Order: sequence, then C-alpha cells, then structure tokens
Amino acid sequence: MTSVAEPGGPTWLRATLSDPLVRPMLRELGHEYSTRYGKDAHSELARYPAEEFDAPHGVLLLLLEDCEPVAGGAFRRYDTTTAELKRIWTHSAHRRRGLARRVVAELERIAAVRGYRRIFLTTGPRQPEARGLYLTTGYTPLFDTKAAPETIGPLPFEKHLTVPAEGKV
Repeated sequence: MTSVAEPGGPTWLRATLSDPLVRPMLRELGHEYSTRYGKDAHSELARYPAEEFDAPHGVLLLLLEDCEPVAGGAFRRYDTTTAELKRIWTHSAHRRRGLARRVVAELERIAAVRGYRRIFLTTGPRQPEARGLYLTTGYTPLFDTKAAPETIGPLPFEKHLTVPAEGKV
C-alpha cells in the first residue's frame, strides 16, 4: 500500500484487492453490475486474479478524501504494449464531481510511465455514464456509436498514450 498526497487535496492510494479500503469499491461495483445486468453480474469482479492488478504490470488506485475512498480504478496488462482499464468507480455519494476523469487520467499516466503505449477497455451496454466518460476523455470507440448499445454487447474503446518526458511509478 502506497499513498501519495496531492497538495491541499485528496490522496492517491496504491492498494491491492485484499486491502480493506477497497471493499466499498467492490461492494458498490457489485451492486451496480447486479442492478444493471442481473444477479450473476457481480461475478465479473472475480474474473481476474488479484495479482494481475499488482506492479509491475498493473495497479489499483483509490482516491481518498479524509481517509475514505471516494473513487478508484485499476489496470492490468492486456499485452506487451497495452494496459486494460478495469473497475473505474466513483462512490455514489461523490458522483458528478469529475473524480472518474481524475482516476482515468492518473491510470493513463502510470501506464505510460510503465511503458504501455495503448489503453484498451470495455464497458457494458447498460452503463451510459461510462460510455460518456470514455468518449469525453479521448477514447476511440471500436464499435458503431450509432448502433443501439444492447445490440453490440461489451463496448470496446482504445486510446493511444504519449510517451512521458520522464518519471517513475
């Protein structure tokens, strides 16, 4: 577990899936998935082994305010040059504040520093907020945006990263 404070603001925490502070994220994501896709949808949270989100190939971040998680997300290695975003989350009491954008930007920054040159992700067809987030943060849809999302299934996106000037993560 590593934390990095932002001057005068929230703290970034690098955590593992077993960290107790990750539980609110997983609980809310499970509820969201089940509400939108049915009871078995929460199994998506256990689809990947926890170590896939650990360094050096992955990361799980939480954004803390007053030591409480308000947003978070992760990436895992998709292939040698591509990271896959997973579990982008904002606590239900903290939505509409731009926190998900901050999480995505920080995950992109870390991925670029670690040598990834592309981000790939999928979101569900019943998650219009996520679709909007990725479209407004520069992701290219790899599907027909005019088609009804339910007819497509998972909605894939990609974004090519710029090489960072310098930095370590």
